[in-house]
Amino acid sequence: MPNRENGIIVNFKKMQKIYNPDRNTWDKILRRPTQTVADIESIVLDVFKEVKTDGDVAIDKYTQKFDNVSLDSILVSEEEIETAKQLVSQELKDAIVLAKSNIEAFHAAQKTEKVSVETKDGVNCWQEKRPIKKVGLYIPGGTAPLFSTILMLAIPANIAGCKEIVLCSPPNKEGKINPAILYTANLCGVTKIFKVGGIQAIAGMTFGTETIPQVYKIFGPGNQFVTVAKQLATKFGVAIDMPAGPSELLVVADDTANASFVASDLLSQAEHGKDSQVILVSTSKKLISEVENEVANQCKVLPRKEIAEVAISNSKLIYIDNDKEALELINEYGPEHFIVCVADQNFYVDNIINAGSVFIGNYTPESAGDYASGTNHTLPTNGYAKQYSGVNLDSFMKSMTFQKITKQGIKNIGNAIEIMAEAEGLQAHRNAVTLRLNSLTKE
Repeated sequence: MPNRENGIIVNFKKMQKIYNPDRNTWDKILRRPTQTVADIESIVLDVFKEVKTDGDVAIDKYTQKFDNVSLDSILVSEEEIETAKQLVSQELKDAIVLAKSNIEAFHAAQKTEKVSVETKDGVNCWQEKRPIKKVGLYIPGGTAPLFSTILMLAIPANIAGCKEIVLCSPPNKEGKINPAILYTANLCGVTKIFKVGGIQAIAGMTFGTETIPQVYKIFGPGNQFVTVAKQLATKFGVAIDMPAGPSELLVVADDTANASFVASDLLSQAEHGKDSQVILVSTSKKLISEVENEVANQCKVLPRKEIAEVAISNSKLIYIDNDKEALELINEYGPEHFIVCVADQNFYVDNIINAGSVFIGNYTPESAGDYASGTNHTLPTNGYAKQYSGVNLDSFMKSMTFQKITKQGIKNIGNAIEIMAEAEGLQAHRNAVTLRLNSLTKE
């Protein structure tokens, strides 16, 4: 096997090893294995148009087409929820309750007090936060029913005070939703649950149908079609949390890292879906070799081996010989999840700029953030960590500003307002102040 360095790519099975890549190649090396919006936008728009026009009829049509099931009702009944409660083991219920407690504690701590400032004598300004009244949660089902995502979304929605929390999740071929999803949704205060998935679910929450309420903001991860559907929903007046698409993970590690731990973290994201991507950046060739072998061995025994193997084919093992350049490459990538397992942890923790969530040390697996540590796992992917935050309490709230000006206050700032309005040619703006100032001279 050739082992030339300085930009030469060496293939080992389905993984790529890259040595000291030239900066001019970073863009190509770090490219995600996803389709562009243009590739699937037309499909999404067709579904949107039908749902907007035909409502539940279109929802039923696409549920039959994409989920291979015909339903008498897409609204989950109380009986279905009660049945689901009985099907979830006590062990799992206890785990969910523990996670719920930690997530509640972390998100409740994010509450902020009213900010109030007297900017000038008699000019009082303050900011308060109000909940978004109606929110929609999209919860993937299929090969991995992500009931944990309900904890991450419904808990802060309730803490924020959202009045209507609508949840959509795709049904299986028997027309049912995974019991753990129903149990968790009920536990976390979701107000309505619908057996609808994919593009049609996002369209239903965007426009509203005879059955599905229209919402003001949509949250939740999904495949590439769901991601594009959420982005297009913004064209119709609905906000979204972020463009959260296929899962991804980047680990930076050196000789102080445990190779088996690193491999397990890489595979934990690779098993999410075939379009997931995982990357190891290391200053140690020895560690890269050890992780490469561990990935191959651990993958063999995974129940989702076939999915993980496809994702691994999109993954990279990148050797860079110094921490400074490694960090620059990582910031260029902007990973959804970023694990730091190096001797000089502070260098990476203090200087990382673009990452959704950071996990520090050999005993901080990414899985902890996915489930039970307390942080939120709904995070920006596909490089959007450069400009988006992960979901947090403020994601479910709006900041509103208030002001109250006294007679003395308008005297103190009125002339400045008049001058600025005049300079912009907005005479009515000036008049609104002048009339008040004139009235005060008569007192």
